[in-house]
Formats: sequence, C-alpha cells, structure tokens
Amino acid sequence: MPFTEFDKLGPLRALAGEWEGEGGLDVSFHHAEGEVGETAYREKITFNPFGPVDNGDQCLYGLDYRMAAWRGDEEDPFHTEVGYWLWCEESGTVMRAFMVPRGTVVLAAAEGVAPDATEFTLRAELGDPVYGIVENKYLSGRASTVRYECGVRVDGDEFSYDEDTVLRMKEVEGEFHHTDRNRLRRA
Repeated sequence: MPFTEFDKLGPLRALAGEWEGEGGLDVSFHHAEGEVGETAYREKITFNPFGPVDNGDQCLYGLDYRMAAWRGDEEDPFHTEVGYWLWCEESGTVMRAFMVPRGTVVLAAAEGVAPDATEFTLRAELGDPVYGIVENKYLSGRASTVRYECGVRVDGDEFSYDEDTVLRMKEVEGEFHHTDRNRLRRA
C-alpha cells in the first residue's frame, strides 16, 4: 500500500469519515423542570482530514469536524459543535479545539499518545493558559465550565466517547457533572 498524507494522522486516522449513533445519553440540568434529568439522543459526526499545518518547527495533521445531536425524531438538533481534532506526532499530543453555540470554546489535549493508540483521554481546565476553556460573560456568571474530560475509544467501525463537563451552576450546590456518552458506528 503506498504512503499517503492520510498516514500522518496518527491515532486520528481511524476517526476520518462519517459516524452515526442512536444510543447517546445526556445527563444535565433541565432548567424547565428545575432538576437534573437524562436525555436520550441520536448523533452524527463528520471528520474530514487535512494537513499539514506548520507552526514553525511543529507540524500538525488533523480532522475538521461537525457534530449534531437530536432528541428522538426532532428535526432541529439540540446540540451542535464545530472544530478540529489535531495530531502532533513529535510530542505525541492529540488536541481537540471546538466551539459550542452557547459561547464556550475548549482546547483539550491528551499527551503521550502513541501514533497507533485506539484509546486516549482529552482534558482542559478553566484558567489553564495552554489547554483551557473560554466562555461568554453570561455563562461565566451562571453556568461556568471549570473542567472538561473526554475519554475516546476507536475499535474498527465503532467509536465511543464518555464526556464529563464539570460546571459551577447557580442552581446546583458545588460542582455539577454534565455527562454525555455515545457509541457510534461508521456510516
């Protein structure tokens, strides 16, 4: 098999393409009910390869991605994301840079990842100048994201994640763990 630039994606190579999942579970604070609730969802994610991106001596390859999630048969998604997954072979770092339309931006990373890894965990913290979280003023005062962690596993035509977004919310005492998980199959 001839060498291609696609080979430079390291552990992200297995994610390239389109994915769909019907069994997502979102555990979050439901403002309409004033309590924590569970929401089942279906999801689609598209990952498109690109690269190289040169930052001086650093060379990155990556995937641009779009994600949308729907409750049941709803036509409009209740959650969307756009961003990039990046691979730096020299440092063994996977990065995920994304924005959600509520006004939150995250740059999370997993360091020390092997190029053929099938599992890794991305992390970011509010206030970290390197792998951090930025949010709008409204969210900062009412539902501030203080930590983000996402465990990823790719096994052939199956991709799963387990995500924990830790929030400080006016409605909940202490830290609140907003979690999402799903298992998707290659479309």
